[in-house]
Amino acid sequence: MSRVVLVTGAASGIGLACAKAFQRRGDTLAVADLSRDDAEQAASDIGAAMALQMDVRDEAQVTAGVSAVVERLGRIDVLHANAGVSNMKPAVELTVDDWNFNFDVNARGVFLTNREAAKHFLKRGGPGVIVNTASLAAKVGAPFLAHYSASKFAVLGWTQALAREMAPHGIRVNAVCPGFVKTPMQDREVAWEAELRGITPKEVIADYIGQTPLGRLQTPEDVAGAVVFLASDDARFMTGQGINVTGGVYMT
Repeated sequence: MSRVVLVTGAASGIGLACAKAFQRRGDTLAVADLSRDDAEQAASDIGAAMALQMDVRDEAQVTAGVSAVVERLGRIDVLHANAGVSNMKPAVELTVDDWNFNFDVNARGVFLTNREAAKHFLKRGGPGVIVNTASLAAKVGAPFLAHYSASKFAVLGWTQALAREMAPHGIRVNAVCPGFVKTPMQDREVAWEAELRGITPKEVIADYIGQTPLGRLQTPEDVAGAVVFLASDDARFMTGQGINVTGGVYMT
């Protein structure tokens, strides 16, 4: 059965791979991104039903965006809250702006989009599914990413608490925790980390692969399979989980 799926941060990387995976399943897609042009390009590329400009930090934009999807497509069945950002610095050099930048997108963005989706699910009497993108850094604190790690730990805490509240209504809330994923965000992080550690980008990537028992960088498609599973009825008895998709970097 076709569902209506809203994916945030859908113009590239994990979000785009997940949108494509849902589309292949036969779902109806609404794709949202900070850039309207990028969202529209992604929608065109995958044949999505709807493209939205959405700054997940902005309460009014999130509320209006969710309402627009419901008005045009009739409902939302699945939210994949994927939009995220990062920057890298030693912890003692972090500024309040660095901290806020990560928390505003990674934590507040998840809160706002989850809240609005949950309101919609409750209004129609359930069910509904939310899948949040957390991170390996939500399980293990990452050097030079202390603020990012903190924001992703917040995503897991929120996911668990919301899952408990929503469970009686047939609404499931889970998260995926990807590892070293080859995305435009990783490209930026590799350059930053190389400079911070005084090594080459190739050495940074070799380190990532060396930490990964399955022996390669992760692809966005590796994450997409887990997201689509968590959103499916095959995961009907899973809620409040932070599922590791790391190639074995973290195994607990």
